[in-house]
Amino acid sequence: MKILVVGDGHSELHERPVIRALQELGHEAEGFLWHRYFKPPPISLVRGILRLFYRAQDKFVRGPAVDRLNADLLQIAGDLRPDLLFVYRGTHIKASTLKRIRLIVPGVVIAGYNNDDPFGPAQPHYRWRHFLDCLPDYDVVLAYRHHNLEDFTRHGAKRVRLLRSWYVPARNHPVLLTPEDERRFRTEVVFVGHYEDDGRVELLEAIVAQGFRLRLFGPERYWDPVLSRSSVLKHLRPVQPVWGDDYNKALCGAKVALCFFSRLNRDTYTRRCFEIPATGTLMLSEYSDDLATLFVEGREADYFRSREEMIHKLRLYLDDKEQRESVARAGLLRMTRDGHDVKSRMADLLSWMTQSGLLRAHADV
Repeated sequence: MKILVVGDGHSELHERPVIRALQELGHEAEGFLWHRYFKPPPISLVRGILRLFYRAQDKFVRGPAVDRLNADLLQIAGDLRPDLLFVYRGTHIKASTLKRIRLIVPGVVIAGYNNDDPFGPAQPHYRWRHFLDCLPDYDVVLAYRHHNLEDFTRHGAKRVRLLRSWYVPARNHPVLLTPEDERRFRTEVVFVGHYEDDGRVELLEAIVAQGFRLRLFGPERYWDPVLSRSSVLKHLRPVQPVWGDDYNKALCGAKVALCFFSRLNRDTYTRRCFEIPATGTLMLSEYSDDLATLFVEGREADYFRSREEMIHKLRLYLDDKEQRESVARAGLLRMTRDGHDVKSRMADLLSWMTQSGLLRAHADV
């Protein structure tokens, strides 16, 4: 089956793993990745000014670069004639483009997936107007979280389905640390992620105040100003982001890895709920009814509902190596047994699309 994956593509966590997974499943999968449209020419006397111009087009989703990428997508779709057009977080794709693709590629199935929450309290309308306009033009809209299923239907989607995030086995897996890695990443508790004003700072302060060794990784520009105001956490500055192998090592280097939910996206689980157990590290997460359906509490992962419960469970697992490692092993086993990796996600999605009649049956689906 021919599949064209459309998306920003600047990250190794999103469109690119999807393309590789589809190829591993035996499909002719290609990518149309638009981040390159928002980079100024490498040789220019006014490169700094152009960078701001392109950045503004990308942010506000309007301008000649947006028009050009839509025109190019139309041409590429016409040349490739895919069976499935998979649009990943289609902020930059216009409804008129999808309508014209249907005219030149009869029978194409168009699926839209969004890992963000366009209806979150802090989301600007200008960022999502094209995506929302396109909802009626998708054959199916795939939601990252349950509550967006109703949101998408209310805004015109013809068919909706949940598509949870995933982990990439090549990026998240148990690994032995070198002596240098031990120096950089070994700790009792780790949190890797962004800052939000949602109480997570107070929770991290409680952890350090109780004498636990904590490491923190994430965007420096957001974390450092906050930490500078905390007498308990300021020693963690400067906070550094970790990517690729270092991200995996940061999780593997901890006895317990924390997981917080984004209030901006109204999350009830997050990608790290899969990435952490995949490393063989015990996950201690905020509780949600949704996440509790994925991992058995106290057996495959654990949860906290308050600061006191978080401290209690940290002390429990840090004092009991056998129990900590037992829960971590069970969490890793659950990952593979339930197929939370990207390849299994894509196989399940294509199987459902075929069984539901959206896609014609292909021998390699």
